[in-house]
Amino acid sequence: MVKIVRQSAVSFDAVPVATEERDNWSVVMEYEDQGAGPYLVDLSHRARWDLQDAEIERNQTLGLQVPNIPGQCIFDNGFLINRMNRTQASVWHLSGETPAFPEDPAFTDVTDSSVFLAVFGLDLFAILEKLTPLDFLDSSRQTPFLLQGPFCHVPCQIVTLEKSAGGNGGFLLTCSRGYGDSMIHAIMEAGEEFGLRPAGENRFTSWFEGLKG
Repeated sequence: MVKIVRQSAVSFDAVPVATEERDNWSVVMEYEDQGAGPYLVDLSHRARWDLQDAEIERNQTLGLQVPNIPGQCIFDNGFLINRMNRTQASVWHLSGETPAFPEDPAFTDVTDSSVFLAVFGLDLFAILEKLTPLDFLDSSRQTPFLLQGPFCHVPCQIVTLEKSAGGNGGFLLTCSRGYGDSMIHAIMEAGEEFGLRPAGENRFTSWFEGLKG
């Protein structure tokens, strides 16, 4: 029997000290020399789905609630649901056991065709201003919220999960798989002066659970 191997499109110049096999992915849980952050985490193994439906607010697959207004996001039952436009939303799995793919033609699995990254910690927005003109500190918007636009000149979906006047915060980013290596290189280079370093899923889980609490 042939074993399926699923691989992320990105890799870090860091030494893993703990890994876990999950759904045919090799997931790095921890790296050496974590330091104080900020951190960049590869979450490409986390399930991501595209939902398109002419009556999208009425779609109750898995009991998920779709936000009413484009740009709004809701965390519901382990998923982050991001309203993109009148008929489309993205669904990102962030906590709990990996879900089964919905038996609903409105959903498309985009997990293997895209990159999924988390960046969070100190001096985050000083790093971001080097990479995009998007306004992650928009005072009129409550977190979490979705921005769609250029990041490192690449079309991306980006969700701000946390923002503070002191520059600390966190966001999630997804883009086409083909941009993976270039995206990692640009983010790491922009964050070098601030001590940005790779981290494993444990670091993200700890931060995200604290954010929800």
